[in-house]
Amino acid sequence: MKCQKCDKPATFHITDLVDGKPNELHLCEECAHKFLAPSADDASQVVPSMGALLAQHLAVGETAEELARLDQRSCPVCGVTFLEFRKQGRLGCPHDYVCFAEDLEPLLVNIHGETRHVGKVPKFCARGAEEQTQLIRLRREMKEAVAAEEYEQASKLRDEIRKIEQTRDKANK
Repeated sequence: MKCQKCDKPATFHITDLVDGKPNELHLCEECAHKFLAPSADDASQVVPSMGALLAQHLAVGETAEELARLDQRSCPVCGVTFLEFRKQGRLGCPHDYVCFAEDLEPLLVNIHGETRHVGKVPKFCARGAEEQTQLIRLRREMKEAVAAEEYEQASKLRDEIRKIEQTRDKANK
């Protein structure tokens, strides 16, 4: 898709509500910066427009090349990639916060205004977090073994998963 202002490829797709009706814009990065940069007339606005918020995100955000590089990174424990996180909005395990810390921090500050959790924690979480991480890793390894048609290895991993789950179930009763 081409930019609506010039003939470059459109990399930004912006939906703006005008009088309650969606207005879609397809812009290249350069035109998006021009569109989203607040003009002198808009400086008097108390409430920032959606364009200003997106402009702020562009300033903090990644270039297309950096984003493509980042999307290929994955967690060594659960195997989730940053691309999967961006698509699903969910991380795979607690270690993802460490693995993607540098890239998640601006997002967390923008959404929550804080990077430290302040609130309730489930009682079982503290003792089961490491166990849960191990289960995630084992399930990923089992899936990879099946994909590689290493069925003997997959069955060993399945048995190990069952053993951990049974131990956990007995502890919860």
